[in-house]
Amino acid sequence: MGIEATIKRGHRPEYVIIAIVALLVVFGLAMLASASSELGKIRFNDSYYYLKQQLLKGVLPGLLGFFLAFFTPYKAYKRFALPLLLMSLALLALVFTSFGYVAGGAGRWLSLGPLTFQPAEFLKVTYIIYLAAWLSNPRKSREKNLIEGFIPFLVVSGIVAGTLVFQPATSTVVILITSGMAVYFLSGAKWRYILVTIGVGLLALGILVLSTGYRRDRISSFWESERNLNDKGYHLREALITLGSGGLWGLGYGESLAKVRRLPASINDSIFAVIGSELGFVGAGALVALFGYLSIRILWIAKDFRERFGKFILVGFGSIIGLQAFFNMAAISGIIPLTGVPLPFISYGGTALTVFLVMSGIVANISKYT
Repeated sequence: MGIEATIKRGHRPEYVIIAIVALLVVFGLAMLASASSELGKIRFNDSYYYLKQQLLKGVLPGLLGFFLAFFTPYKAYKRFALPLLLMSLALLALVFTSFGYVAGGAGRWLSLGPLTFQPAEFLKVTYIIYLAAWLSNPRKSREKNLIEGFIPFLVVSGIVAGTLVFQPATSTVVILITSGMAVYFLSGAKWRYILVTIGVGLLALGILVLSTGYRRDRISSFWESERNLNDKGYHLREALITLGSGGLWGLGYGESLAKVRRLPASINDSIFAVIGSELGFVGAGALVALFGYLSIRILWIAKDFRERFGKFILVGFGSIIGLQAFFNMAAISGIIPLTGVPLPFISYGGTALTVFLVMSGIVANISKYT
């Protein structure tokens, strides 16, 4: 049965999407257990330390968020779209106060009492919801109006991008703003507005890369990895070696040796390399196909969805999931420079997993109205 034949199901949710998300989460836990066992034993004398942390800080709140989102009618978010966006921006601003702290070379974390999280992740939900609510206003044709549409879109997107850049979270900016552009374009925006947005975005990205040392280092390590084997290109080189070491069928689950001894960020950004090493080209390729199918299926539902608010949310969330998965796997495969973004549902990190599960819950709720 094809995708189109399964879309019109009355008021039942899109079970295939729920099943794929569940499969990705379970698979992610299994791969995290493998990738982190030796690291946990070395650092905390507990082979399951990172797995326990992921269950406690990612899966548990993520499932709670998924079910809350699944049982909340998606139209309820529309009236709170602006407050939710402002709240996310306020949390990002708190990173620069005494509540924020640096981890992994970037001030992306916020500590509020017992809670420690990455506030940048929440913008993936609130920015798309706000944009969808703003563009779906039936009394205005904002997508085609310069003063009431295009300029405010640039201003809001610029504020979001600027706040993220100072985290710094450049790759998140690219993913989020590109997804926002997809929503804006599919709302019926004029082509010249899209071209101007792309031009402004590329110019701003170029200035960012050239003006900051660590961003230049990532680009140079990508282009000159063979000449920087022991310096800037080390991470990429080890990722490629680890990824390719599995051959067609892989070394076997738990058998990768590079994940602790050589590969940086083996449980975070580089976990796709561990997957390729242990499960081979077949396993890594199946994961790529699964992410591609999930993203396309969400966008396919959006294609025939009549209500504009839900349609735009589906486009935004489907784009974010697909783009972030691509950015991570393409970077580890040496196709693009290293990005520093986690692999959705797979990488270690409670905030990211929680946000993607909430996103999936909203998508599942919207799918009930197709």
